[in-house]
Amino acid sequence: MSLLSVVVPCYNEEETVADFYTELMKNEAFFREKDMEVEILYINDGSGDNTVAEIKKLHEKDERVHMVSFSRNFGKEAAMYAGLQKSHGDYVVIMDVDLQDPPSLLPEMIGYLEEGYDSVATRRVSRKGEPPIRSFFARMFYRLMKKISKTEIMDGARDYRLMTRQMVDAILAMPEYNRFTKGIFGWVGFQTKWLEYENVERAKGETKWNFWKLFLYSLDGITAFSTVPLMFASLMGVLFCLLAFGLIIFTIVRKLIFGDPVSGWPSLVCIISLASGVQLFCLGIVGQYLSKTYMEVKNRPIYLVKEEI
Repeated sequence: MSLLSVVVPCYNEEETVADFYTELMKNEAFFREKDMEVEILYINDGSGDNTVAEIKKLHEKDERVHMVSFSRNFGKEAAMYAGLQKSHGDYVVIMDVDLQDPPSLLPEMIGYLEEGYDSVATRRVSRKGEPPIRSFFARMFYRLMKKISKTEIMDGARDYRLMTRQMVDAILAMPEYNRFTKGIFGWVGFQTKWLEYENVERAKGETKWNFWKLFLYSLDGITAFSTVPLMFASLMGVLFCLLAFGLIIFTIVRKLIFGDPVSGWPSLVCIISLASGVQLFCLGIVGQYLSKTYMEVKNRPIYLVKEEI
């Protein structure tokens, strides 16, 4: 008998915890047919509402429901890593509790693993229901990552992914503090089947991902799987050095030939401001990589557990 571990990160999701369990259990007949046991791992990421109480109610009703509760909010990346660590299944699937990852896809996904795939990943073919500006920047991010990174990161990719134990172990072998799981999935390789579906809106509640959080998350992805920004900063430095030498030669020649004194304070101020801005921008790029290194060498734990059932 095989075991399927369902990893479900939760942050202030008291309204959807029970609904997710109900939807998942609609596949129970399929699981029995496949002679498959199920364990459900709710990872409470420091919720401030009644998420923990709702999970405990489910545990009293069904012992297959487990919970790992963090001491504070460590973020979804830490929650997914904890779920993979605590899972025991031959197959492991990561799903959002808000039902944007339809449990009804699980039978098809399991079927692909039985065909020989190591993982089945999902991607949205539409972004219906999302603000247009957010959708635009999301598409731009994935296009940028394709150009600057060697790691495969698909446009519209979700964290909803079913994996074999071998692939899960490979991911757990990367205990880096600054995590970008979408990139890690691609980096470890293995044979992946992509499953497309129409976007599903949240069942209840509000998204915890605002534009600013998504922007910071995209920076984590860029710095985690590409060093092109550092190369860009170096090239900018070289170009501005060449520009400066050219302007120096131009000023000397103009003085010798035309006797024109150095003039143009407004243009000088603009050039200084531009050069200073580029320097600070490049310094910021270096700072981003340095900050990631700083957090890694501290060797702090990715998460801390307050309670576990």
